[in-house]
Amino acid sequence: MKARLNPATAAPETYKAMVALETAIKNSGLEPNLIELVKMRASQINGCAFCLDMHSKDARAHGETEQRLYLLNAWRESPLYTDRERAALGWTEALTLVAATHAPDEDYELLAQQFSPAEQANLTMLIGAINTWNRLAIGFRFVHPVAAHAKAS
Repeated sequence: MKARLNPATAAPETYKAMVALETAIKNSGLEPNLIELVKMRASQINGCAFCLDMHSKDARAHGETEQRLYLLNAWRESPLYTDRERAALGWTEALTLVAATHAPDEDYELLAQQFSPAEQANLTMLIGAINTWNRLAIGFRFVHPVAAHAKAS
């Protein structure tokens, strides 16, 4: 796969705004592990290899377990996720697939039970941001790092 465009150099001002949004989300009070689970789940849905590679490493750096990362795609069937994480993951799926789901009331009600209004807004901005990053990475063909042993095979 060949990279198409570097948006950081093509549109530096709007790219800086995306980075500023990321910084605001990071400093919003949402738990770092929750942020990474949301980024991972949206990136799974969108099929973004670059973001999956990045956020699996970031999640592990924040102490996330491999088991929870492996089972994330089946979070509804696993007891490993808290009610708060489940509410966030359900909202992530609803908004990432918004054209099909239209953000159902049931998902919002679960969200509202676990998150304050400010947290709901910050989580929603997080979901919007990772979906934008996925579209940049997929659209412009960002290439994730490849380990040396994978290059040889």
